[in-house]
This record gives sequence, structure tokens and C-alpha cells, in this order.
Amino acid sequence: MGSMSLIKLTLPISEEEITKLKVGDKVSLNGIIITGRDVAHKYIMENFIKKEPTGDDKILFDKLNEYLKEGVIYHCGPVVKEEDGKYTFLAAGPTTSIREEPYQADVMKLFNLRGVIGKGGMADKTLQGCVDNKAVYFHAVGGAAALIAQSVKEVLTVEKLDFGVPEAFWIIRVEDFPVVVTMDSHGKSLHKEMIEKSKKKLDELLSK
Repeated sequence: MGSMSLIKLTLPISEEEITKLKVGDKVSLNGIIITGRDVAHKYIMENFIKKEPTGDDKILFDKLNEYLKEGVIYHCGPVVKEEDGKYTFLAAGPTTSIREEPYQADVMKLFNLRGVIGKGGMADKTLQGCVDNKAVYFHAVGGAAALIAQSVKEVLTVEKLDFGVPEAFWIIRVEDFPVVVTMDSHGKSLHKEMIEKSKKKLDELLSK
């Protein structure tokens, strides 16, 4: 298990810093991150990965790449307030990550991501993506949507608002954003261990 002391990381994160992290490490993230859920991941796959982006897609790719390169994508559908054209996050809780499993490893590779934030963990393809791309999965504290929103100090901009507020790419600046490493760049996954342990327990119960 990782250390109990808090590791402070500033984005973009170097490969050296990410490979030092182990499952169980408590981390505070600082800098600019981008939110992206199902529609965003599907869009990246269809428009950036399956084909070479051109025109408006290329402009958006360059904008996202600026922050996602060695950065972090956050599986989050925020609750947002708008006043005089200025956006504020009221709630910014994590959404279930497994829905992005078909896309995540490819998205990691495309942007050279160092991390993914969400809840509930991800499966083997993403874990392999963490190893291949030197990245980790950060588990955000579930049920702390309002607390996490306090870590969001500024909404820089939003892209693809036509996807709807929860599904848009929100580019945000965070301070002391609390996360725990539950999948690391060395192929360890707490989620996998938990599943294996509970399966073993179930098998024991059933064989009695």
C-alpha cells in the first residue's frame, strides 16, 4: 500500500513523478484539468483517433491537447451556475468510470495522459493503458461533490457545450483536489484485487 502522507502534484505531471506513485497513495492535484464523460470520450475516439482531425476538430484538438498532454481527464458531469457569462461549479462529483473502458487506453495514448480521475475504477484494458503510457487512475472521493467543487478555483472555458452541461469539456483550474491512486503505472489495481478477493470469498462460501 502507498504512503499515508499527502503527495502534492502540479500539472502537467512528469513521467518520473507518476511512476513513483503506488496504489493507496493520497494525492492532491493542482493546476488545469479537463472534464470528459461518455459523449466526450466517444467524440475523441470518432474525430481524433479514428481519423486525422481537420478544421474545427483540429482547433479543438490543439486546445484540449495543450492541457491534456501529461495532464489529467476527469470523469465528471458538473452542476454549473452561470452568472454574467461567468461559470461556477456548484458540484463536481466523479461519475462511474467503467463506462469509458472502451475508449480510455486510446485516449491516454493520444494525449499522453498521466492520469484519469473518476470513481469505481476501470478494467484490464485501462490498466494496461496505465502501464503502457505511464499513467494512473485517481479515485475521487465519492459523495463529496460539493467538497470537490471547492477545489475548483476557476472555470477557464468550456468546449462543446452543445453536448449539454454534464457532457461538455470543462477546462478548470483546481487547487488541492483530493484523490487516491487505485490503479498505478506498475500494473497494480485495488479494484482488481477487491474483485478477486470477493470472488474468492464467494467461492469459499459456495463450496461449504
